Amino acid sequence: MARLCEGRVAIVTGAARGVGRQHALGLARHGARVVINDIGAELDGSEGDASAAHQVADEIRAAGGEAVVNGDDVSSWEGARSMVDQALEAFGRLDVLVNNAGILRDRMLVNMTEDEWDAVIAVHLKGTFAPSRHAAAHWRQLSKETGEKVNARIINTTSTSGIYGNVGQTNYGAAKAGIAAFTIIAARELGRLGVTVNAISPTAYTRMTEGLREYSPDDIEIRDPRWVSPTVVYLASAQAGDITGRVIQAGNGRVAVCEGWRRGAEVDQLEDPEQLGPQIRTMIAQARKNSGMDGLELD
Repeated sequence: MARLCEGRVAIVTGAARGVGRQHALGLARHGARVVINDIGAELDGSEGDASAAHQVADEIRAAGGEAVVNGDDVSSWEGARSMVDQALEAFGRLDVLVNNAGILRDRMLVNMTEDEWDAVIAVHLKGTFAPSRHAAAHWRQLSKETGEKVNARIINTTSTSGIYGNVGQTNYGAAKAGIAAFTIIAARELGRLGVTVNAISPTAYTRMTEGLREYSPDDIEIRDPRWVSPTVVYLASAQAGDITGRVIQAGNGRVAVCEGWRRGAEVDQLEDPEQLGPQIRTMIAQARKNSGMDGLELD
């Protein structure tokens, strides 16, 4: 088997379980040295067991790979800086950042508390920004010192809840939609340095999704997190330097490139809202409907 990430160094946040664990194992199988970041939190972000991250690192080492564990909080400015510093201290370089850490605090909008909103936004949105910011600063400095572009990767994690919309997840969906926008903008900013920025939207059976509905054994198999990680491994490789600013859905039997907002039907601007109203209705009738959670146009 070709090892796509031979010699590369990757940080994977939220890497102790589920999709993040599979990312870390997949990257290691393809030759990457991996920083396993996880604070060991429960699904809602409360304190949990930090031993799972060490188990992933042990599994990588047992297979002949290299891994270290990092317990910093992704939503902490200094914590994010520390995980980048640890990668550099442990392995001498950093090539890949996979922003995967996340929590859930689902609630209908009329019942959602401020804490439930703030906690989810902090872990997902700031927890994508802060590690990316420190990694990007390192790569910019490296590019200045060498006079050459780096060959680096940021791979973020969005969700169908954000790009398509899911009831009961205004906090989580807003954060994930923000991550998709962050991905596109950061890709445009960092391309001159040789950094690509992409996002995946995983469809997987994990502790974050197992309570959403009943799953058959076939459903669980087709949603196994191992089906998501090959996309991440390829995007992390040196071969993927020309792919950037894209959102790719992976899992549940498919890999698909998602398409973002585009301007549709239009009219000349009008000052009178009474005249404009019928024009807006006509344009809406002409436009494609929003997608459902399957990514297809609603009936």
